[in-house]
Amino acid sequence: MTWPIAEVARMSGVTARTLRHYDEIGLLPPAGTGSNGHRVYEDRQLLRLQQILVLRSLGVGLPEIGRILAAQVDELAALRGHHRRLLAERDRLATLAAAVSRTIHELELSREDSTMTRINRPENLFEGIRPEQYEESLRDFPEHAAAVGRHTAGLTDTEIEAGQRERTAQMIRLAELLSAGLPADAAPVQEHVDAQYRALTALRPVTADEHRAIGRSCVDNPQWRAAYEAVAPGLAAYQRDAIEAYTSARLG
Repeated sequence: MTWPIAEVARMSGVTARTLRHYDEIGLLPPAGTGSNGHRVYEDRQLLRLQQILVLRSLGVGLPEIGRILAAQVDELAALRGHHRRLLAERDRLATLAAAVSRTIHELELSREDSTMTRINRPENLFEGIRPEQYEESLRDFPEHAAAVGRHTAGLTDTEIEAGQRERTAQMIRLAELLSAGLPADAAPVQEHVDAQYRALTALRPVTADEHRAIGRSCVDNPQWRAAYEAVAPGLAAYQRDAIEAYTSARLG
């Protein structure tokens, strides 16, 4: 049985444009072309696409995925390996979600009791967070990834970890705005996005189109989306919409 590219895109959630790109770089050639000249796929290509998407969700870049798939011989063994990685990622996200849940609980208590001025055991805020993940997740923005790499090359491990903690704290603050029912274009949300944009442009100029693409990646990039959703359901789309509103209003 064969499936046209449009049907594969619908089933997998991957755009036809992405499927064509995977073909062009040799990562996922189709089984052939139909009478209309469009790409068609069979079971083997669907299995390969599943592996590609699993590896992408784990933060593996396309060149490395190509090397992994080229080296593997036994598809069943490969799937078992992917399954182990997914379980490990599930456990990491569960740890992160638990850390955020504890933080929410302690913040709620501190608001009820004005004598509480600090979070107990602040190290718990950062369980499940790996500092290197932020840089890896920028694979779709190579110029910015290079700028981040140049910046972090001059930092100590402590400074890199502090930066990662600040980004996580920003996500928590954004989640509070979401839970307060503020729309994405509300002034406090836009002030939050403005601080994010100024941090981006401190490394290199960021165009309006690139800023929009970064916003869309909060939802489209599986690694980014998982990180946002671990903090609060709907946070990835909220961040995307806030960036879109900011870009339209201030960057054109």
